[in-house]
Amino acid sequence: MGAWEPSRYLRYEEERTRPCIDLVRRIDLEAPRRIVDLGCGPGNSTAVLRDRWPRAHLTGIDSSSEMLARARASPVDATWKEADLRTWSPRGKMDLVFSNAALQWVPDHQTLIPRLLDRVASGGALAFQVPANDERPGSWRAALARVVHRARWRARFPRPPALPRTESLATYYELLAPRSRRLDLWDTQYVHIMDGPEAIVDWVRGTGLRPWLDRLSDERERAAFLADLGRSFAREYPARSDDRTLFPFLRRFVVAYAR
Repeated sequence: MGAWEPSRYLRYEEERTRPCIDLVRRIDLEAPRRIVDLGCGPGNSTAVLRDRWPRAHLTGIDSSSEMLARARASPVDATWKEADLRTWSPRGKMDLVFSNAALQWVPDHQTLIPRLLDRVASGGALAFQVPANDERPGSWRAALARVVHRARWRARFPRPPALPRTESLATYYELLAPRSRRLDLWDTQYVHIMDGPEAIVDWVRGTGLRPWLDRLSDERERAAFLADLGRSFAREYPARSDDRTLFPFLRRFVVAYAR
């Protein structure tokens, strides 16, 4: 995929960080010494971890040099490393393996999630949050599907790019329950108040829409595609009485405590 854009990602920093805060509050660890933040991005999630556990040794891992440059420029006290989450393996075990909205980009959770729990020391935890595969009517993916099925875009996307995918809570339970001493799972739907459908396009452009845009190298074609998507979003997410738009976003949370 193309390079990540930290500035676009952080345009909605408060909304993107809120699930991270909610996840950290639910982790029942008093004083983990070694913490890794997988897919740390520009460091906003790592900052939440630092606030909760100020004495821990924190490492932020990301595959994007652009995101890591932004993280290194932040005031967060952490070690920053560039690595592929598909092959990441620490020296020794961690007290907390943490990830906020990153593991959806890594395929094969059936293998990945048990492997990450194996990297956790006894008494520690694996904790992650991912966007749920929300393709129901009313989701942005449903609106995207209507656009790409139109004749103009169907020809440009004969094979749709692979979108980030996650498993159901039941699947995560089956993967982790036999390997954990305790397991906590839940979904939360956040409703973000946005400045119109264009803001929702801007949101997804910085994350889930990237595989589609990478297929469109011509800037005029990209602009036309985004305009079509904006019109679809305007129907999906109508303006409220104050001209703002409600954007529901479902997220999935898992905390597994190692034996």
